[in-house]
Amino acid sequence: MDKFTEQQIQKYNRDGYLLIPGFCTEEETDRLYRVAIEDQAMRKNAMDLNDQSGKKTRLSLWFKPGNDVFGYLTRSQKMVQSVASLLEGDAPVCHFHSKLMQKEPKVGGAWEWHQDYGYWYKNQFMFPDQLLSVMVALTPANKENGCLQVIKGSHKLGRVNHGFAGEQVGADQVMVDNALKTMELVYCELQPGDALFFHSNLLHRSAANLSDKPRWSIISCFNSQSNIAYNEPSSAWKEPIVQVPDEAILDWEAASLSEADFLKKENDPALKNTGWESEVQIRNDN
Repeated sequence: MDKFTEQQIQKYNRDGYLLIPGFCTEEETDRLYRVAIEDQAMRKNAMDLNDQSGKKTRLSLWFKPGNDVFGYLTRSQKMVQSVASLLEGDAPVCHFHSKLMQKEPKVGGAWEWHQDYGYWYKNQFMFPDQLLSVMVALTPANKENGCLQVIKGSHKLGRVNHGFAGEQVGADQVMVDNALKTMELVYCELQPGDALFFHSNLLHRSAANLSDKPRWSIISCFNSQSNIAYNEPSSAWKEPIVQVPDEAILDWEAASLSEADFLKKENDPALKNTGWESEVQIRNDN
């Protein structure tokens, strides 16, 4: 696909997110999901993060996009050109990290209200308009299995204070409540292959998966090379992406994810207590 249209870019800038149905074909999505399930490195490097109720959400997070099928997705021409049209400025697009989100039936935990920049502020990235995330659904995402919820336009609030909610980082509940009184709550229901592009300051959450169906997705996070991070030990965030043709996702031989540089929970700056988090009120209504 080509870069987004001016109308799509305006919608993203206004709402803080943009939903693209069928961003990946059915065949591409099937291959991605099959690898997600079968690749042992993905399971071996999964982290459990507890929500406030004690339910667990599993994720595997890695930095440099390689020659595996997920690397081909994040390096694909359609992905990089789409991201480039939404990020502020003209600097090359870099890949900060990707993560496989694994919400299993009945036990998959919630994600509290937060902004991605609420985490990445601790990595000391300078410019939130030069960071965004792209969620590609690998299975259906709906209200029943805890799809993403967003507060439309909330990226215009700027960064709000964040504290700890279980092992997660959550936004100041007073500001969340105010935002919900002021702006529209949207449930982002996705079919496999749909993509949701969203700003680093967009307030979003997801409920626990209480259904009998899994909810799996891949989320890739991108950064402009001009956006410096002063507290990020990985180097992917400043390395321009080497693009591959879209057909690589389906047609190219793919390496194992065992070669990926996975994050260990103890090394995540966002999960380290800096002291001021205790002053922030977080509430979970689940």
